[in-house]
Amino acid sequence: MPNATAAVTKTLVLDATPERAFRVFTAGFDTWWPRSHHTGEGDLVEAIIEPREGGRWYAKTTVGEEEWGRVLTWDPPHRLVLDWQLDSDFKYNADFHTDIEVRFVAGGDARTRVEFEHRNLDRYGDKAAAHTAVLGSEGGWNGILDGYAGELARNSA
Repeated sequence: MPNATAAVTKTLVLDATPERAFRVFTAGFDTWWPRSHHTGEGDLVEAIIEPREGGRWYAKTTVGEEEWGRVLTWDPPHRLVLDWQLDSDFKYNADFHTDIEVRFVAGGDARTRVEFEHRNLDRYGDKAAAHTAVLGSEGGWNGILDGYAGELARNSA
C-alpha cells in the first residue's frame, strides 16, 4: 500500500462537457495557470502544454523557457498524464519524475467530474510530507484547480 503522503488528489464537478473541460485544461492552460507559479527568473509570459504524447509542458518567461516535464498520455477528452520533473527545490531535473493524472468523466447533463491526482510524491524522500502539504494547499493544487474551475465557468465557448 502506498504511503499516505504519496499523493495529492482533488475532484471537481463542473458544468461542462468532458470535451470542453479537457480543452480548457490543456489548450487553455495559460488562461488559468497562476502567473506567480513558475520556477525561474523573470515574469511568466505563457504556460504551455503541447497537445501530444511526448510533448512538453513548460513556461515561457521574460528571460527564456522553463521546463516542467513531459506529456505521458494524451487521450482527449478522457485523460491526461503529465510527468512533473520538478525536484524538491522546484527546479527541473530530467532524472526526477512524479506523475499528474487528470481524468475527465462524463456526468450527464453536460457535467464533468474532473479527477486530479499528483502521485509518487514519496519520491521526494524525507521531504515528501512537506511537499505533499505544499502541493495540497491553497497555494498549491487546491487553489490552482479552483482557478481552472473558475476559468471553465467563465469560458462558455
